[in-house]
Amino acid sequence: MINFKKIFSKNIRPFEESTPPTFDHHITGSIKAYYKRRIYSPIFYLLLLLLLAGIFPVRSMISPRHLTSLSSIATAYKRHSSYGKITLKNLYFTGYRQYWLGATRGYYYYTVMNDKVVLVLLDPLTSEQGNPTIKNVTVRARILKDPATRPLVLERLAEDLSWTRQGLTGSVSHYTLSEPDATGLLPRVFVLAYVVTGLFAILSIISYLLYIRYPAYSRQIRRLAPYGNPRKMLKEAEEELSTLPQLATEDMFITQHYFIETSTYGVAIVPIREILWIYKYSTLHKLFWHHFAISYTLCLTCNKHRYLRCPKNTKSNIDGIMDYLAEANHDILVGFSEENRRKVEVIQNDLLPLRKILAFLSRRV
Repeated sequence: MINFKKIFSKNIRPFEESTPPTFDHHITGSIKAYYKRRIYSPIFYLLLLLLLAGIFPVRSMISPRHLTSLSSIATAYKRHSSYGKITLKNLYFTGYRQYWLGATRGYYYYTVMNDKVVLVLLDPLTSEQGNPTIKNVTVRARILKDPATRPLVLERLAEDLSWTRQGLTGSVSHYTLSEPDATGLLPRVFVLAYVVTGLFAILSIISYLLYIRYPAYSRQIRRLAPYGNPRKMLKEAEEELSTLPQLATEDMFITQHYFIETSTYGVAIVPIREILWIYKYSTLHKLFWHHFAISYTLCLTCNKHRYLRCPKNTKSNIDGIMDYLAEANHDILVGFSEENRRKVEVIQNDLLPLRKILAFLSRRV
């Protein structure tokens, strides 16, 4: 028989059969509360993405509009849609390049659109490393208005054409089309990160809403699948916790068949029979040279390679939990040691994948 007086501290409460149920639907309620707290992060992130879309031309970066003329270029720029696709004809190489960190970033070309000369910066691959003339090409470009490099290009181009700079400037459009600014590494990474993280945030919100409405389908409950029917085990754990919990701390509970955690860090359920190894470790909390407190983390290693961590608990609470679990299942290894680590390694056959790889390689050799 378990000696409760010996193993329970003042923070751990054993329950008698006469104790009225106080934990009705406590697990599902904790799951709902957990995801209600977490749902604010993806919502805030989506609002941040919308703010970025208002500051930067994100929409045109993701889905560039089709440009057909110089007037459509000017309209797109004024509407904060400075990225687009355009088909250019009869481009002529100016003889100038743009460099970045010693490498050629693009080649300057010019073409005529609506009686105006338009400067175009083409990617080295698109221009075939500075092909003198390009009859027809469709590019994805960013619209730049009076970029910093424009005066220097016009000055040198005027010298080559024996024109005055003022005369050439009047014939050249203020808008420059830059392919590297639309297809370079930075815009590609930005668009990829924007789309992927945005979709992840949307999926997170949808899944969190689903888990709030149907806690039985949450990740915490689905993780019970290797041990049996997750929904039946949840129902059984709820009944045991609400009718006759064996032991309870602030956020850890033990029923007849389950260990349950319902903290702000997450919710976890595991059958006691599936626990292989339990141990604790301490964490010293300090700011600069001032030591605030020591908290303890309970670690559980279970069958099917499932691992649980219950952080920021007191030593007395964790010691009581460990003592009770050791009494409830005598096969549980208690305390961190190299011997226990090796025993769990053998039980779980952790080195089996490595042995298979080595065996395969040895056969190949």
